[in-house]
Amino acid sequence: MAISFEDARRLILTAVKPLGYEQVPLLNAAGRVLVEDFHAPWDMPRWDNSAMDGYAVCAVDAATRGDLRISGYIPAGCTELPPVEPGCAIRIMTGAPIPPGCALVVPVEETEERDGKVRLLTSLRVQDHIRFQGEDIPAGSKVLAAGTLLRPPEISLLASFGQSLVSVHRRPRVAILSTGDELVELGMPLGTGQIINSNALSLAAAVREAGGEPLLLGIARDTLESHREKLAQGLNADVLITSAGVSAGDRDLVRDVLQELGVEQKFWKVAIKPGRPTAFGVKGGTLVFSLPGNPVSTMVTFEMFVRPALRKLQGVTPAVLPLDRALLSEPVRKRPERMQFMRVQVRHDQGRLLVSSSGDQNTGILSTMVRANGIVLLPADRDRLEAGEEVDVLLLDRSVPESGPDISNRFRCAH
Repeated sequence: MAISFEDARRLILTAVKPLGYEQVPLLNAAGRVLVEDFHAPWDMPRWDNSAMDGYAVCAVDAATRGDLRISGYIPAGCTELPPVEPGCAIRIMTGAPIPPGCALVVPVEETEERDGKVRLLTSLRVQDHIRFQGEDIPAGSKVLAAGTLLRPPEISLLASFGQSLVSVHRRPRVAILSTGDELVELGMPLGTGQIINSNALSLAAAVREAGGEPLLLGIARDTLESHREKLAQGLNADVLITSAGVSAGDRDLVRDVLQELGVEQKFWKVAIKPGRPTAFGVKGGTLVFSLPGNPVSTMVTFEMFVRPALRKLQGVTPAVLPLDRALLSEPVRKRPERMQFMRVQVRHDQGRLLVSSSGDQNTGILSTMVRANGIVLLPADRDRLEAGEEVDVLLLDRSVPESGPDISNRFRCAH
């Protein structure tokens, strides 16, 4: 009996616990997830400083249009700060500390300098163009929360606070195994009836994109001995992903050998299309995903089941990527009682998202996956949806183009 898509994903995420942590150099922390809250060890900025290249002046001279004597120069990084006296101005650079007596900074473009004097061309207010100590981030405040994905802005912030090492969740080690006598590895000559093991490479690319470390186990041939050897090796990883060999044919050996090796099966068969024979199990701390062998089914089930698990293993929240709402641009028929994942082209049109099929939805048509930048989740309880109905779509590419007459060609170029 096939379980629902929602129940399958719930069982998976219930079984996932975030991995332990490790300390890594800050540069290597990009794309990783912070383990603990980070609090500012000091004020940011650490001192009052100039927001502009210009002149530091006293409050009494702020409204004057007269000439002020230039009495000094303060570059960024200066440690000796001469005071600003009434009737004087000090040339100051962006980021330089504010000297004693300074009430504001006048931008250089609002002045005229001649013969050692400067004339202010505009009236300014006290405190203009000064960045004050702690105005961005006060010391002790929580700057980053545990679970934060470290992007370039977060790396910059941590570097600004002197963090050379960062505690992040460990990357999951993901073993990838393809099965079948018909498979040959990339670069090997192809015989009659043989196909290239492309699933291993697409899965490895997806794992790496999701933050994991792919470990390619090669191909398990259609014998119990080959399956035992390869699957036992894969169970040493944090996650094991197999493709093919999970249906009910004479050579579909994956489930039987996994059971023999002590894997507790949580489910087999999900009421979805494509991907019905997907299975999931656990042995100790290893998550085991058995995906269908068809390349389209493999990629779709990875997005729906494996990627959320990899995100949760790394402490990313939310584990499940959010769905967007979009309008169907054409009617759709589907088989009832199964959720269907339709590969689609998503585009912006007058402030809305519109979706249309990326082509033949047969799981043997790989080109429709190449052209797709989204997957629409068609409800299990519907057999027909009309043009203009609102649906949930998982965006595979956040760079959604505007509508245009050449939309199909643009997708082909982009992917």
